[in-house]
Amino acid sequence: MIKIKLNYFLLSVFFFLITGFSTGQDENTAKPEIGIYERLGETIPSDITLINEYGQQVNLKSLITKPTIFSLVYFRCPGICSPLLNGMTKTIDITDIEPGKDYNIITLSFDQNEGYQMAAEKKENYIDQLTRKIPGDSWRFLTGDSLNIRRTADALGFKFKREGNDFIHGASIMVVSPEGKIVRYLYGTDYLPFDFKMAVTEATEGKVVPSISKIVKMCFSFDPEGRRYVLNVTRVAGAGILLLLGIFVVFLNVKKKKNKINI
Repeated sequence: MIKIKLNYFLLSVFFFLITGFSTGQDENTAKPEIGIYERLGETIPSDITLINEYGQQVNLKSLITKPTIFSLVYFRCPGICSPLLNGMTKTIDITDIEPGKDYNIITLSFDQNEGYQMAAEKKENYIDQLTRKIPGDSWRFLTGDSLNIRRTADALGFKFKREGNDFIHGASIMVVSPEGKIVRYLYGTDYLPFDFKMAVTEATEGKVVPSISKIVKMCFSFDPEGRRYVLNVTRVAGAGILLLLGIFVVFLNVKKKKNKINI
């Protein structure tokens, strides 16, 4: 009788924690947070117009003729944008697939005040850092007006917010198939050559591959002040308690059934 009451009590606590934890998650995700919201399987709109590094208007979809790596940054960024582009440059150099042949790259500034001249300077800077030679049109640096920038960012699930002269934003590159379908997200500012190559290969096949972003979002929260992702102790602890309680309840039930069989 005591065991039965204990089981019911634990199950009640378990259910309460799950409900409370899930509700908290729903409340958080319902708010328009800064970060990356995966749009896997969705397609880039065909009517977005941006400005290339030569000051010419270009249709974004027309630039996606092969697997394409997207990076959204702003060129004056004092934070993670430079490490992200440096990480891309390093990976492009050491990966045994070739820009222009196997894939293309598009870097878009989400600051509407940055013009094509700044984009051209950044392009020259990063291409000069490469030890391998790549075709000039294999890595495009684009700018645009606020509407088309926002539409591109929304299509890719990239949420950012202006704060004074700077922006609060996350760090990720997005991989798109030749048909413009979003197939993969790679997070952070450093990318393993194997992951990078696999992402391009999957994009060639149009294969959508989920990432571990949901786990990352659950365990980490974006800190606007520090402009970085920090461990969310409450969420991790809550998940740990749920896991331990679940294991304990299952153990008690299994033990109870074994005792019945032995009797």
